[in-house]
This record gives sequence, structure tokens and C-alpha cells, in this order.
Amino acid sequence: MALPHPLPDELAELIAGRFKLLAEPMRVKLLDRLRDGEVSVQELAAAVGTTQQNVSKHLGALAGAGVVGRRKEGNFVYYRVVDDGIWQLCNDVCGSVERRLGELRELLAG
Repeated sequence: MALPHPLPDELAELIAGRFKLLAEPMRVKLLDRLRDGEVSVQELAAAVGTTQQNVSKHLGALAGAGVVGRRKEGNFVYYRVVDDGIWQLCNDVCGSVERRLGELRELLAG
């Protein structure tokens, strides 16, 4: 689907908000871990090397934006990605960054 040009202000705000959401490295790490499927807060904290409180804070932001969903089972809370569009965005950005990093490495080596 083609985006309108010029972008309406409301759409520009939403797009900027999505990028702002992903501007935090911890959120990128959490999303990367969630690629494998649903995971508990405790497992995420261990996987990314931070506290459950820190993980919960970032997951709250992702949930508030509609990117992740949560499910409670007993004393555990499990998160999963519910907006699959986030993968395309991550793939596009990561691919671009990876290409640029390769170019920079070539410049430094040459």
C-alpha cells in the first residue's frame, strides 16, 4: 500500500512514534528475543541481562503501542509479538544498517 504524499500530520506523528519506540536498544533486544515466540518476563530478563523491573518497563511501552501482547498464567506473565509489521520494519532497518556497516568496514580496511 502506498503512503499518501505529503504525509498527513497525524500519520507522520504515528510513524515517528513507532521509530521513537524502537530507538531504545533494550526494546530492540527484547523484540529480537521474542522472534522465537512467547516468553516470560523472567526468561527475557535473563536472556538480555537486566532486571525484571527494567524488562517490564520496556514491555509496557511496547504493549502500550500495540506491538506486544501479554498473558498471565499463575505468577508468570508471558509476552508475544502481536503486530507482525514490526518484523518488516526491523528487517528493513537492520538490513540498511548492516549494509552501511559493511561499507564503513571496507573504507576503514582500504
